[in-house]
Order: sequence, then C-alpha cells, then structure tokens
Amino acid sequence: MSERLDYQKNSPELFKKFAELNFKIDHSSIEKTILDLVFIRTSQINGCAFCLDMHSKQATLHGERALRLYTLAAWRESVLFNPRERAALAWAEALARLAPEGVSDELYQYVRTQFSEQEISDLTFAVMAINGWNRANIAFTPVPGSLDKQYGLDKANLA
Repeated sequence: MSERLDYQKNSPELFKKFAELNFKIDHSSIEKTILDLVFIRTSQINGCAFCLDMHSKQATLHGERALRLYTLAAWRESVLFNPRERAALAWAEALARLAPEGVSDELYQYVRTQFSEQEISDLTFAVMAINGWNRANIAFTPVPGSLDKQYGLDKANLA
C-alpha cells in the first residue's frame, strides 16, 4: 500500500493544531500507560495499521510489556490489566463504537469509580484525538513505520 497524500504537508496549520492537542493530551492528568493502551485499543477497533504501529512502538519505549500488548484486544479476559486500566479501556471502546443509545449511565458510573471528573474529560479528549488520527490515516494510508525516525521510534527495541 502506498500513501495517497501527505495531509501533514497539504494542511500544515490544521495538522499543527491537531498535533498540539496531542501534546496537551500527553501532558494531561492521564498517565502514559493508560494513554498508550487507549491509543492502541482504539486503533485496533478502527483498524488503523499506521497508528497501531506507532503506538505499539511508543508503548514499548515507555516500558510496556509485550505480553500486555499481545493480549490487549482481549483485555476483559486477561488478568494483566488493573481496574483503572479496565475502566479506561471500557470507556475508549464505548466512544470508539458509539452505540445508538450513547454511553450508558452504568458505564459512566463504573468509570467514575476509577477517574475524577477532570480525568474522565481528559480521557475523552484522548479517545477523540486517536479516533481523529485513525480516520485521517485510514483515509490517506501513510505507510506504517514511515515516520519512525522523525518521532524517535526507530530506537524501539522490537526484536
């Protein structure tokens, strides 16, 4: 597969603003471990190879264990994820796959047991952002790994 167009080059100001949102999310109230898991799980749901490649490498650089990455798609059946991570993943899945009835009060109350209101808001922006990146990358098909050097991901020990 080859890239259809370079949206970073064609819409530099919009790209810059969207990237600024990601910078803010990376420095929000949500810990990197959870952001990594949410970005990967949402990208799995959306089928975004570029984001899966990028965020799996980032998670590895942040110290994430391979076994957790391998079992992330089946997190509900795994004992490797703590209650806070489970709540974040459930929230991310609900926002990535919006049901006709929206997000249930039951899910919100469950997430509320693990996150403050600010954290839920920050987490929601994180899911919004990765959904946006997934859609752009699926539309324009950048080659997975093509930006590794630019983002320092070529240093990931992925052997």
